[in-house]
Amino acid sequence: MVHNRTAKENTMIAFVRGIISEFTDSSVILDTGSIGYEINMPARIIEELHIGEERKIHTYFQVREDAMQLYGFLRKDDLEMFKMLLTVNGVGPKAALGILSGSTADNLRFAVLSDDIKTISKIPGIGRKTAQKLILELKDKLNLEDAFEMKLAHEQGVVNDTTLNVGPLRDGYKEAVEALVALGYSSTDAMRAVRAVKDIDPSDVEAILKAALKNF
Repeated sequence: MVHNRTAKENTMIAFVRGIISEFTDSSVILDTGSIGYEINMPARIIEELHIGEERKIHTYFQVREDAMQLYGFLRKDDLEMFKMLLTVNGVGPKAALGILSGSTADNLRFAVLSDDIKTISKIPGIGRKTAQKLILELKDKLNLEDAFEMKLAHEQGVVNDTTLNVGPLRDGYKEAVEALVALGYSSTDAMRAVRAVKDIDPSDVEAILKAALKNF
């Protein structure tokens, strides 16, 4: 009964907007004018904040029998990744927050999709077994093309419709992107180079790769 109630109340506070008034190592105090909310946040995000600035923080509201806590992120995408991490057996809010303190949502998605146990294991507090569990339980919930386009949108600051909204990549083009990343090109550069390839049979991966390499 408590579990069901908690699940409903997690969406009770979708975001909080206010002035950053205080910091701790793992949380900020957000002054909304009449209430100061303590919001637990990843350490790497806290480092981006400054006392006195106004911020909108997307939140996850956790309700337990002994406590109510807010977890927050500057980007809604990070919040969604946080929620996804909570679906992994044995990963609670504090562990999920720790994972996102050691990795961006973008990097974590690519590490999961590429079965990169080594990279995930480098996150403080995450061992090899936990890394394997994350990959096993999250890989089917993620999509490679979505991951590339999300990263590109974040690097541009906004979603550029002329760059991103050009339809899904077909199989051969996806394989070409993966091959370029394996060769050492950044995921963003690989996506741009392959997107620029036109009029090649999507089943001819080799031809797509040769054309994409000319775009660098």
